Amino acid sequence: MKRVMMTCMGAAFALSLVLVAGVHAEKPAHAYAGTKTCKMCHSKETTGDQFGIWEKSAHAQAYAVLGTDAAKAAAAKLGLEGNPQELGECLSCHTTAYGVDAAQIGKRFSVEDGVQCEACHGPGEDYKSMKIMKDPEAAKAHGLVVPTEETCVACHNDKGPTFKGFDYAEAWKKIAHPNPAK
Repeated sequence: MKRVMMTCMGAAFALSLVLVAGVHAEKPAHAYAGTKTCKMCHSKETTGDQFGIWEKSAHAQAYAVLGTDAAKAAAAKLGLEGNPQELGECLSCHTTAYGVDAAQIGKRFSVEDGVQCEACHGPGEDYKSMKIMKDPEAAKAHGLVVPTEETCVACHNDKGPTFKGFDYAEAWKKIAHPNPAK
């Protein structure tokens, strides 16, 4: 009887440690909300139509382009075997959130959206609310990233098979999306 009681007490103690650890576990990094979430507030002409600018950009087509014959040839030239839309070497720059924990991916996020807003501005689940976005410092505190040239050259560099140079100032002109109201 004593042995059974000790076993039960040991199991209860182990369970309590698991429960306490779960309560005090570190919160995962900010989660990715996806472009559909960004679109809700960033698609009006009066505020700059940032979503429309992105939607017409090469960034929006970055995942789709991996399905082309040209992408398959570029991957083969690098000695990569398989579908570029499934290769980490390609997905790391042609998609957003490649390699992050699945717990950080929101319900409205879609890898098919390519290089989305959050690739440059950071995972948006925690800064997406209007209240937070109206306060730039609060938005930054909740994960908003103000991209720099270093953000861009993480992918726009000579490691890519089609790289032909990168001029940050010229590239920025193509994707600039300011809010005229600010």
